[in-house]
Amino acid sequence: MAVHRSLVIFAIVAFMAPTISLAMDYVVGDDNGWKLEVNYTDWAKDKQFYVGDTLLFKYNNASHNVYKVTGDDFNSCNVPSNNSLGLFTGNDKINLAGAGKKWYICGFTGHCNQGMKFKITVLDGTAPAPPPNAASTLLAKATNFQIVLGMTLSIAAALIMV
Repeated sequence: MAVHRSLVIFAIVAFMAPTISLAMDYVVGDDNGWKLEVNYTDWAKDKQFYVGDTLLFKYNNASHNVYKVTGDDFNSCNVPSNNSLGLFTGNDKINLAGAGKKWYICGFTGHCNQGMKFKITVLDGTAPAPPPNAASTLLAKATNFQIVLGMTLSIAAALIMV
């Protein structure tokens, strides 16, 4: 009976581990980062964002920043007067914790009007599983913790079955 229960626990953990590791980290603008003269609408248009994904804004903090704004503020390029709503480090990470529309702008004068803004829709749930031929890519992106966890669970399952 103890072996059966252990196998059930192992199966649950095995099914949960890939779900946890499928969250994506997106560098806004890819290699261009967060700066003027990048079309962020084009950058975001073919991407699907899910709850649990993260956005990483990389920029020169002497000339840019990031504000999460409302749809109305996005459309009018209105920068909130409350600086606590902005990010200013030049290496800002935003966790997409909830589903729905999200809007981001640069708060430096004129930057939003020059196109330094983008909007996304965050979907509920998790990203679809990668195709089978992407297994090597998934392993290459695995963190050391994920690899150690997988090896530990495999050894534990082998010991339980003996």
